[in-house]
Amino acid sequence: MELIVLGSGCGVPSPTRGSPGLVLKVGGEPFLFDSGSGTLERLLRAGIDYRQVDYIFYTHRHTDHTVDLASFLLATVTTPGFQRERDLFIVGPKGFQRFFEKLLSLYPWLKPRSYRINIREVWQGRLRSSRYIVEARPTGHTTDSIGYRVEAEGKVFVYSGDAVYCPSLVQLARKADLLVLECSFPNELEAEGHLTPSLAGKIAAEAGAKRLVLTHFYPVCDQYGIEGQCRAVYNGEVIIAQDLMRLEV
Repeated sequence: MELIVLGSGCGVPSPTRGSPGLVLKVGGEPFLFDSGSGTLERLLRAGIDYRQVDYIFYTHRHTDHTVDLASFLLATVTTPGFQRERDLFIVGPKGFQRFFEKLLSLYPWLKPRSYRINIREVWQGRLRSSRYIVEARPTGHTTDSIGYRVEAEGKVFVYSGDAVYCPSLVQLARKADLLVLECSFPNELEAEGHLTPSLAGKIAAEAGAKRLVLTHFYPVCDQYGIEGQCRAVYNGEVIIAQDLMRLEV
């Protein structure tokens, strides 16, 4: 598996970090996780044809994680020569079906005619195929936010989305080869509903994760020693995410 960080920032504009989005390549197939503003453009820069993305996984419904879903659909239904034919599968937390229906009620021209969209809501459970297992568990950021664990090719990848320190996230991250956790603020500015470097490191240490990637930075993080704060509680490899960074799982 290969991870491509599309956006390592948040909803606050930054000249160096885009809104949240990740691609995990499983057997060469791109799985998209979240789609903040600019995701479609960064897919192009990463060399990924958005028409080849068949699976999108959403952690929660906040706009900095979902706004480019509308752009994604627009590019597949109205652009001559770019309309897709394969079905699109969207996995999201509780309430995502209703969210999607309301999106189409606002923008009815986004409804596809040449393919179908299949939406599945998950909370705590597993999706299985012959090639991979995807597990979801709550992360505590909102009442319905979830993180994802992907087991494939003998490796384990975990992505928290926005999160707080909680037992379910530690369990989701157990023995991960590559654990991607949000790290919105430095320790000194801890905010409700988000992780700090120390809390992210605590999750990684308790889960026994091999490598930890920190992402979802608010601009203020650039003024603090984020990596050092995390290393104080976690002895494994700490990676500070950058847009378009590629990592083997």
